[in-house]
Amino acid sequence: MANHRADRMSEDIKRELMAILREMKDPRLHNGIISIVRCETAHDLSYSKVYISSMNGLDTAKEAVKALKNAQGFIRRELGARLRLRFAPALAFEATDSIEYSANISRILNDIVHTQTEGEEEKNNDDNNE
Repeated sequence: MANHRADRMSEDIKRELMAILREMKDPRLHNGIISIVRCETAHDLSYSKVYISSMNGLDTAKEAVKALKNAQGFIRRELGARLRLRFAPALAFEATDSIEYSANISRILNDIVHTQTEGEEEKNNDDNNE
C-alpha cells in the first residue's frame, strides 16, 4: 500500500527547502542555479534524502551539498518550525547531474529539429526552382 502521507511530506519538504535555500547566505549555494530535483522521505517520516542539482554541473552541485551538510542543523530546525512537525526528519543531501543532463538532451532535440527544418526548407527551394 502506498504511503500518501510520505509523498505529501516529500513535496512539502522540497518546497520549504527551496525557500530556506533562497534565504541562506552561503556563497557556495549561489554560484549557479541550484535546484532540489527530488526528495524521498521514509514512510515513518524520520529520514529524507534530498537530491541537489546545478545548471553549472556536478562540481557545483557537490559544493552546494557540502554547504548544506554544514548547515544541516539549521536547515532541520527551520524545516521543523515551518512545517510544524514534532520531529523533523533527518536530512541527507546528494548531488546529481540531472539538470545538466536534461539541458543536454534539450539541446540535442533542438539541433535535430533545426536540421529537419533546414532540410525541409532546402527541399521546398528545390521544388520551387523546378
